[in-house]
Amino acid sequence: MNYRHSFHAGNFADLVKHALVLWLLKDRQSRGPVTVLDTHAGAGLYDLSGDAQRSREAEAGVARLMTAEARPPLIEALAAEVAALNPQGGVRFYPGSPVLTARALRAEDSYRGFELNPPIEALLNEALSAWPNAQGQAGDGYEEAVRAARGVKGPLVLIDPPFERPDDYVRSAETAAAVVRADPTACVAIWTPLKDLETFDGFIRRLEQAGLSRVLVAEARLRPLNNPMKMNGCAMTVVNAPSGAEAAAAEICGWTVQALGDAGARAEIWRAG
Repeated sequence: MNYRHSFHAGNFADLVKHALVLWLLKDRQSRGPVTVLDTHAGAGLYDLSGDAQRSREAEAGVARLMTAEARPPLIEALAAEVAALNPQGGVRFYPGSPVLTARALRAEDSYRGFELNPPIEALLNEALSAWPNAQGQAGDGYEEAVRAARGVKGPLVLIDPPFERPDDYVRSAETAAAVVRADPTACVAIWTPLKDLETFDGFIRRLEQAGLSRVLVAEARLRPLNNPMKMNGCAMTVVNAPSGAEAAAAEICGWTVQALGDAGARAEIWRAG
């Protein structure tokens, strides 16, 4: 299963990922200046009348988010960001992590997103042009994020590959470990699809074997994990998870599975290692 950002923009997994990214960023900002490093930035902003319309995943994700009632605070925070990008109403535009982060940056904060595909990298920089302290950069995000982490203090690192390559799980785990070795105060958030337990368990084992600590795993399972060709759920795995992350993840994943999941959907928040 390939996970192209434009094709899946605004789906349930984006809601989980972006709501938690917003919370992690706000938490990090409460401690001082923040540098955000994004390994697979994508285009930054998505027009849902394009590729996403063909997949129709946004209809079951952000479109339902925006019409939902009684949204909990962390879900409401994401809905407010989506609404700000659609002042005429509706849900045509959806922010990827780059634009979502850039909108929340203060003068003392910065964002650097890496993108390997040149045409997408051009779109990324166009999307970030309004924010001087946010920039896109061409390169292999796995390598570049580790290199960048050595030059800053306490970064928030987002690892969100498209899973087009068979080694994305391995490289995600290796990159998280390398970032924390470079700076033990870094917070690393890794998004993964949930297709089957064997693949995901192998990913978690690699993190444990690397000796990483304070690892929080937040799963949103919309259906049973019995079809490895289908994204049955998603997970956000946070290394060096701050205090309060467990409650934040439970609020976000709990709402997602209740509002968007099939019968038997469930959220699981647990600690690894």
